[in-house]
Amino acid sequence: MLIGVPKEIKNHEYRVAMTPDGVRALVAAGHSVRVQAGAGAAIGFADAAYREAGAEIADSAAEVWRAGLVVKVKEPQASEAPLLQTGQLLFCYLHLAAEAKLAKTLIEKNVTAIGYETVTEAGGGFPLLRPMSEIAGRMAPQMGALGLMLPYGGNGTLVAGVPGVWPARITVIGGGSVGMNAVRAAVGLGAQVRLLDRGAEKLRRADELYGARCETAFATPGEMARAVADADVVIGAAMVAGRRAPHILTREHLRSMRPGSVLVDVSIDQGGIAETSRPTTHSEPFYVEEGVVHYCVTNMPGAVARTATLALAQATLPFVLALAEKGMNATEEDPHLGKGLQIRDGKIVYPGLAEDIRL
Repeated sequence: MLIGVPKEIKNHEYRVAMTPDGVRALVAAGHSVRVQAGAGAAIGFADAAYREAGAEIADSAAEVWRAGLVVKVKEPQASEAPLLQTGQLLFCYLHLAAEAKLAKTLIEKNVTAIGYETVTEAGGGFPLLRPMSEIAGRMAPQMGALGLMLPYGGNGTLVAGVPGVWPARITVIGGGSVGMNAVRAAVGLGAQVRLLDRGAEKLRRADELYGARCETAFATPGEMARAVADADVVIGAAMVAGRRAPHILTREHLRSMRPGSVLVDVSIDQGGIAETSRPTTHSEPFYVEEGVVHYCVTNMPGAVARTATLALAQATLPFVLALAEKGMNATEEDPHLGKGLQIRDGKIVYPGLAEDIRL
């Protein structure tokens, strides 16, 4: 099979879906790989390295998109939609709950779309979502610390504090992969940290790991309201795989926060957890609404693209090899890969997604 690897074109997106090592593995298995020129150049993967691994280097995106299987990082952008091929297999992050227009295009083009974010593993985890969740979680307190600085609209609070001055209080909503990694980073920065979740085991795990350095509470409406009002930084890390993120924070919650506090909404690629959240980019990451600085970048790991690529590509490669070898049969033989199937035969096939986007 011919596998196409296009250059990412989303704002400040420098990740690439495959490393030269991945190309080498696919070529060794008897497949052909076509990589767009410059796809990995920004993070140290030169065209020459891909060529040496056995890839064909294509000058244009159109040449890459003619492949039977296209593997990329982010969902196709508006300018890429005309390049989609009827009957093509697409494997990437889709986040269609927040991308109804793209879902409609994929249906009209009869593209079979498999989303990284809903591929599962034994035990119920999400192995292709996890590495980016870990990165976004660890970045979130850093972005919150940046947003607190006056040049970005914040109130001038230093997260770590200094002797004689309290450190910032960071409240994390959601104790999954993003949330636990955010707690880890926030504790490391020296902040006062709170974690809210509905699951006792997640809260118990945080207590075991961090003890008094991370206060925990069940995410009841009352505890949520108090923790948000008292926070300098709120990190939204709640999600439902493949579906729109739950709207947890209202305008009233935001109005209760001190002016110049920060909301980092990591769930924004699934629609965001706050009524006031809207997507931003790495070019213009912050905006202020209800007196609160919002950071809602939809591709946070793109800012650390080399680390993110190395983490993602090694996780996706076994699935890419299976799809290249068996096509759609791979999704039937491997039920975990099958969970990634979101659009097939002109229909949304992922449970609950059609309810969220209402085409």
